[in-house]
Amino acid sequence: MFTGLIREIATVKSYKNNILTIQSKHKAKLGDSIAINGVCLTVINVHSDGFDLELADETRSIIDESKLSGQVHMEPAMMMSDRFEGHIVQGHVDCVGTVAQITPRENATDFIIKVDKKYIAHIIPKGSITIDGISLTVNDVGDDNFRLTIIPHTLKETLMKNYKIGTKLNIETDVFARYIDHILAHRSSNKSMSWDDVDKIQMSY
Repeated sequence: MFTGLIREIATVKSYKNNILTIQSKHKAKLGDSIAINGVCLTVINVHSDGFDLELADETRSIIDESKLSGQVHMEPAMMMSDRFEGHIVQGHVDCVGTVAQITPRENATDFIIKVDKKYIAHIIPKGSITIDGISLTVNDVGDDNFRLTIIPHTLKETLMKNYKIGTKLNIETDVFARYIDHILAHRSSNKSMSWDDVDKIQMSY
């Protein structure tokens, strides 16, 4: 589990044969879970200046692989002793969105992000969303887009300052919205769900 608070701007050294090599100050261990631009990956090798991560075919089929180059957001998995901030992030990317509009304001910047309409049900006004691994708050939701208002500190400390119209984004919607929608969609009108049913749904994520 992650919080959506970026711990470091790391650098991609290489990405080939499904292996992502990251240069980072973070001292990872074999088997650690680390989110790179919002994607939960497993450390398979450790170097003096970073680590290697492996991407499964399923992951590659969902994310935008162009995000696996240059500088990237990095967050190690949350430890039980950590202070909980941000929101609950699984590192399971749901879809790729696109920056449709950027509007500077007096003390913030509005971003309009376009997504496939089928994901809008899981994006909640004033709820949480993860954009390239960053925990953010949704302001408004449209038919196929949503609006974020980003404060100067977030722009300064993340790669959002480099986003332009057309930039692709890894998006993870709210985990609770996904759970509720899945439960309601699969609930029989003649039968209440058992706890075994709920457990199976949770395990599917």
